[in-house]
Amino acid sequence: MHGRARVRAGLLLAAGLLLSLVAGCGEGDKGSSPSTTAVENGSASASENACPVEGCKITITNVVKAGHELRLTWKANFKPDESRNHIHVYWDIYTADQVSNDAASRGVVQGEWVPTDAYPEYVTEGATSVTKRGGSTTLCVTAGDSDHDVINSKITNCYDVADLL
Repeated sequence: MHGRARVRAGLLLAAGLLLSLVAGCGEGDKGSSPSTTAVENGSASASENACPVEGCKITITNVVKAGHELRLTWKANFKPDESRNHIHVYWDIYTADQVSNDAASRGVVQGEWVPTDAYPEYVTEGATSVTKRGGSTTLCVTAGDSDHDVINSKITNCYDVADLL
């Protein structure tokens, strides 16, 4: 091979290796193989739970008392799986950028949240317990990835629970 042919062959090999790596990412211990590829924030990831084109969206549809805690019911446009794309639940004393493992690179101090794949219901616990809310009366959700980084901090949903506290 000479000049351009060698460069072209090298590029094809690199592209093939990159596709192999991307296809292998996101395969959790559930034993299923990836079926969709999505691009989010400029990076490709493959898994059966990849975000749709419009992004991973969660909407809290109802909240009721569950003893001393709260039971949230929600809808999502993806199948939550904690080892892949899942839901970060948090009180609005934090922003979506703060409820992410990469909060520092987002220029904010990391907050507290609970990652979950509970679907379609979740009962508050840990950092989302009503005892951890400070003065907040609003619970929020956003999507997180397998590294517990928020996928898109502009896609959030919050629900006022003041009447239930």
